[in-house]
Amino acid sequence: MATIAGDVGNASPRAWRAGPVTRARQRNTLLLYLALLILGAVPVATGASASWQAVGIGLWLPGAGFLAAGGLWTLLLPVTLLLFALAIFAWFGTGAIVAPPIVWLGAAALASLAVGHAIWAPAPYLAAGLTLALLGWLYWRAARRRAADVAMGRQRAAIMPMAVEQAEARRAAQPKPEVRELDDDQLGMMRYLLDRGLQPVGAFQGFDKRDQFQTAALRYQINWLGSDLATAQACYCPGFHGYLSLAQRNLIEKFLDRRVWDYWVLESLWGHLNATDWDPAAKDNIMLTGYYGGQVLLYMSATGDRRYAEPGSLTFRLNGRNAWPHDIHTICRSIYDNFRRSAYCLYPCEPNWIYPGCNLYGIRTLVAYDRLFGTSYVAEIGERWLDSLDREFTTAAGTVLPLKSSITGFAFPFPGSDLGLTIMANTFAPERAMRMWAPIAMGMRRMLKEEGGKPILALPDKSIDFGNYRKGARTFAMGAMMMAANEFGDVELARAAANTLDLWSERTEREGVLYFRKGSNLANCAIAQGLLLRTDDFRDLYAKGPDPRALTGPILDEVAYPEVMVARALGDGQALELVLVPGPSAAPAQRLGFARLQPGRCYRLEGAGNLSIAADTQGRASVDVNLAGRTAFRLAPAT
Repeated sequence: MATIAGDVGNASPRAWRAGPVTRARQRNTLLLYLALLILGAVPVATGASASWQAVGIGLWLPGAGFLAAGGLWTLLLPVTLLLFALAIFAWFGTGAIVAPPIVWLGAAALASLAVGHAIWAPAPYLAAGLTLALLGWLYWRAARRRAADVAMGRQRAAIMPMAVEQAEARRAAQPKPEVRELDDDQLGMMRYLLDRGLQPVGAFQGFDKRDQFQTAALRYQINWLGSDLATAQACYCPGFHGYLSLAQRNLIEKFLDRRVWDYWVLESLWGHLNATDWDPAAKDNIMLTGYYGGQVLLYMSATGDRRYAEPGSLTFRLNGRNAWPHDIHTICRSIYDNFRRSAYCLYPCEPNWIYPGCNLYGIRTLVAYDRLFGTSYVAEIGERWLDSLDREFTTAAGTVLPLKSSITGFAFPFPGSDLGLTIMANTFAPERAMRMWAPIAMGMRRMLKEEGGKPILALPDKSIDFGNYRKGARTFAMGAMMMAANEFGDVELARAAANTLDLWSERTEREGVLYFRKGSNLANCAIAQGLLLRTDDFRDLYAKGPDPRALTGPILDEVAYPEVMVARALGDGQALELVLVPGPSAAPAQRLGFARLQPGRCYRLEGAGNLSIAADTQGRASVDVNLAGRTAFRLAPAT
């Protein structure tokens, strides 16, 4: 199993000092601002023309130059500050690095045109006072937050041994493959996933369409759908391909639709100032490569299909002139190269903004790639990566920053917690992951209560559904809690999260499909993953993969959807065990198609009247069976 040396030693939060790269970037940012202050003071100190003085004052603070014009022009100062805040948000949300300078410098230029022959006399003093007041407030706010983080970090360190001990004691054993079978709720959510994965590649029915820059983007919904289906295949149905594999391939191809990834054209233009090369898998953009690479690798791991290792198999085509041919090798090499080149090791999603969460997706993708193709990417960069996570992206509280500006070195306020990061860390640094999970689990246990005779989690109704940006929905949060709780074997917390969903999120069952009406598509995908996972499943998906015997021997390859749901398909290289469930309106008689049989050999299908079937020269065979509810079968060579 892929793990990184020094995992435990680096797991403790650092001693409340920013890392060397962060300090250098923050120092350079402050020096640049100091230069602006001095440059702006020169025309004021030398008695330059009123226009130049307005420009100079405007360099101290966005919109401050309008104070030089006096009168009603001064009202443009708060307007400019609001526009500047919106420009910062646009920079954060879309990578538009040009937005803040345009607002700041544009306001200074406009002020130079608005001023008369002389500046308003109090303007320099007011501007200087406002600038100092704002800087003082920002410093006070940062110091207060840092003091709170230090106190929280001490509390966290004090409880950590007990929290880990309790979490380990509650850790359920991973179920053995031979007893795993999808229950009715899991099958209901599989229908939800498959209805989206099996639609035509160019269709997006059932997807949320908000924007293509942040967490509600189509690409994340595609990634989660594909990863969920791969989880079901690897953990419950490695002996079934058919529509389960087809749905995953459809989603991989759907991701290549330009509507999913052409946001990168804009981000390259206004973020990298690049008008010639918009390759979405080259520089930065780990929010694409880190997620998409993992989705493709999970499919390849679960099925043994290597088509996406072929050159050009993952080509991003913008139009008739512009296309960027990729495959799983070039995508993972890009992740590795970006990690190596970045001063932080971690690297940006949007130009400038580094999300450690996205970077965790990237490193877990390399874990799977190393396993499948024998490379050593994680071994080469892993210790530096974790050291950077500690030094540059961990707060004094011992938690991971949601995001940071790679250019300025300053963090940006963004809602988030370590909850969603725990299972990613478990793929390559399990002891660290447990130290992330244990305090969260301890805190969640304080919120346990009973309602209707069932345990629920009494979370405050303030969470955000990152799939549609709606507030007040616990749905996404409970899906994430189920994922982490099941991954770390905390059955009680996982059950409480599921009960909370049933209580608050409008559980809906329609024609065999289970979903939660109060949740976005992304939230429902998180719930599906939470229902599917069991102890260390997520780690094994990337670091271990399915039993190698699942990649040989008979498979169920043809069965009608939604007439037949496959609850279990497990082979040992010779025989295949199946559990099939008919759909709500399915006819009893159904045809099963098998593949990967020994050509010309006879097989016996037990559970269907001990039918005898013969494989053709291609190693395929089909048979009609009757399904009366949940039905078990066993296909084995005839003796």
